[in-house]
Amino acid sequence: MDQPSIIVQAPAASPTRLSALEPGDRLTRWEFEQRYAAMPYLKQAELIEGMVYIPSPVRVSHAEFHAQIVGLLSIYSAATPGVHLLDNATVRLDADNKVQPDILLRIASDRGGQSRIGLHEYVEGAPELIIEIAGSSVAYDLHDKLHVYRRNGVYEYGVWHVYEKRMDWFRWIDGAYVTIPPDAAGVICSTIFPGLYLATSALVQGDILRALTIVQQRLATDLHTRFGADLNRRSAKSDKAGNP
Repeated sequence: MDQPSIIVQAPAASPTRLSALEPGDRLTRWEFEQRYAAMPYLKQAELIEGMVYIPSPVRVSHAEFHAQIVGLLSIYSAATPGVHLLDNATVRLDADNKVQPDILLRIASDRGGQSRIGLHEYVEGAPELIIEIAGSSVAYDLHDKLHVYRRNGVYEYGVWHVYEKRMDWFRWIDGAYVTIPPDAAGVICSTIFPGLYLATSALVQGDILRALTIVQQRLATDLHTRFGADLNRRSAKSDKAGNP
């Protein structure tokens, strides 16, 4: 089970009224969090390299592909104990970056994952996989966010282009992101999550049933079975060491 991280409390905020978050504001993460907390009506805002971004309202085209990819990953997560799927979760990456990616998969910390769940139920540290659904946000999904995710060690990063109907897939290799194309069948194969196959060609064609079938078929392979066994061994070692 993930343990709460220790958070050092910042000095008490001034009793003066906090300014509302505005796109383009330059803030520390602590300042960002104080202002965000004072705006309960604001559903999403991100701090990327010290700059505030407030996404546009979500269009149907964005929401549809978002739901489809969540559906594919939910099958994988359900079949892989210790792998957690999160939708629009807040992630504290470092002192200048607090993001809210569309979709992420993470390995639990007691099974060797590199992120943890903090005291306020935010993800602390880099998840193993992040996927963004990019429409109007493509400028920072493929530039500022890409650099932030690479620097913080997100192992795999996918960007689904809503209007172009294609997936860019980046893999962290020796500190750099390398673009990984789909295979001859139009399928992207994850390496950090063995047995996770995303049939991007099927998504482009609107054949969600085929994409779901491919995910389910790959869960029956030795590759995925060995990964699940390895995660269980890591958990057993953690328990033996006295970690909850």
